[in-house]
Amino acid sequence: MEQVLDIYKLPYDKHFPVVCMDESPKQLIGTTRFEDRIDGNREKREDYEYVRNGVCNIFIANEPLKGKRFIKITNRRTKIDWAKFIKEIADEHYPKAEKITLVMDTKYTHSIIAL
Repeated sequence: MEQVLDIYKLPYDKHFPVVCMDESPKQLIGTTRFEDRIDGNREKREDYEYVRNGVCNIFIANEPLKGKRFIKITNRRTKIDWAKFIKEIADEHYPKAEKITLVMDTKYTHSIIAL
């Protein structure tokens, strides 16, 4: 933890950006019932019933010192999907960077082997 905090103290350098990355699986849901009658005297109601429309994965990366944010939504969360997102960050967003410091929350979820 101390190493991560030391990284956050580094001054901004466009050739050595610090990028934080996380991912989150999300359930996609839809509404099954709609209220037909609109009555101005009561608040809008929502039914608890829903239909499940599958899942997706959200990759997000940000560069806190620059205020940049990158988001990618994928159907799955595999090593290949992760590696493609990392490649996109390096190739498209930081093509002139000498080194990118990547900060992630889980050490063993993804590894250099995935690249």
